[in-house]
Amino acid sequence: MFLQSHTAPETAPAENLHRLLILRAITIGGEVIVLALAILKLEMALPVIPIAIIISAHGVINGISWLRLHRPRPVTMREFFAQLVLDVLALSALLYFAGGSTNPFVSLLLLPLVIVATTLPRRYVWSMAVLIVASYSLLMIQYSPLLQVHSHHGGNDFNLHVLGMWFGFLLGVGMIIFFVVKMADSLREREHTLAEAREQALRDEQMVALGTLAAGAAHELGTPLSTMAVLSKEMEQIYQDPKQVAQQELSELPEKLRILRQQVDRCKETLSVISAATGQLRAESGSRVALDVYLQEVLSQWHNMRPTARIEHHFHGSQPAPQIVAERVLSQAIISILNNAADASIEDIELEGRWDKQQLIIEISDRGSGLSEDVSARVGKTLFTTKEEGQGVGLFLAHSVVKRLGGSVRLSNREGGGVHTCIELPLDKLLVTP
Repeated sequence: MFLQSHTAPETAPAENLHRLLILRAITIGGEVIVLALAILKLEMALPVIPIAIIISAHGVINGISWLRLHRPRPVTMREFFAQLVLDVLALSALLYFAGGSTNPFVSLLLLPLVIVATTLPRRYVWSMAVLIVASYSLLMIQYSPLLQVHSHHGGNDFNLHVLGMWFGFLLGVGMIIFFVVKMADSLREREHTLAEAREQALRDEQMVALGTLAAGAAHELGTPLSTMAVLSKEMEQIYQDPKQVAQQELSELPEKLRILRQQVDRCKETLSVISAATGQLRAESGSRVALDVYLQEVLSQWHNMRPTARIEHHFHGSQPAPQIVAERVLSQAIISILNNAADASIEDIELEGRWDKQQLIIEISDRGSGLSEDVSARVGKTLFTTKEEGQGVGLFLAHSVVKRLGGSVRLSNREGGGVHTCIELPLDKLLVTP
């Protein structure tokens, strides 16, 4: 009874080799039975010693191959092909001592070709075909004829040959069914596994998208919440005793309440994005927006968040600008980098956006202190920050989003101080599909 070890590599070549070893063991057993019948029952004069050596060697190799299959080293396609070549050579050697091409079992040479054609790439199929044709051709001119100890009538010899052909054909059909059917079952199982993996990958992508939105939203909530915390603490101190509140401070109350309300609205807007997303990266029926308009909207959104920041911007590219369906997380990524620039230097921020039919390039520059070698090596790879109250989410989020869209983010130090950030994005991930 043949059992496959749980430690065997679960790869297609390993599974196919496992079946081949079972098939080879059955074949070797059949060869022993046929040899015994040919000598004892049919009284054929066969060279027993060389045939026995070939069968024994084939059996030993099969045992060694079985032990090798249970080792952790994976089975390659080349190794599986070599095993089939070994089978062709062993069968050809047996046929040489048993009548060559006149042997009724010569059709079994086609079995390795069938296996190769259904399991390996085309180059292996052609190689096996050449080997089999060469073996058969040599067996037509070089072989040891089949002889019987006692002569029989020619008709009986012919009937025996026909019976042998029938048995060889039946054996070949059985072997093909065993191997090909098992392989087809494995293919169906693998297709089912791949389908499940694709579905799981889609679910994972949706969860990652929602997680990215949540991380970006949390990052966006930081500024309004900080503003609200500072303002509410200030109001608590000032208006703790209404009788001692000065007239000027009372006149400032509506403005402070307006700022609080504005920050609350920003928080609500950010949270509503997550609720509306429901795990989707893009709006399924979103309106088209021109790329230049989108960049201007992102800039306006950021400027509302950082009204004291001074920025110089330039947008230019092919006109009319391509229509895109912009991802919310991409806007968050750009805003995160703009926030980093504003944190580094509230003034002298530069934003340039340019595009053609294939690519969008966004360059953001500041006049801060620049990047150290340690920071440059860690950018986009780990969560880190150089700010006292930061968590490093923004830049890491930006790298993750842009990379998922097939783009890249590069940071470098500017001459004269500051950081230059270059975002490159292929437009095929953003363009509106007809």
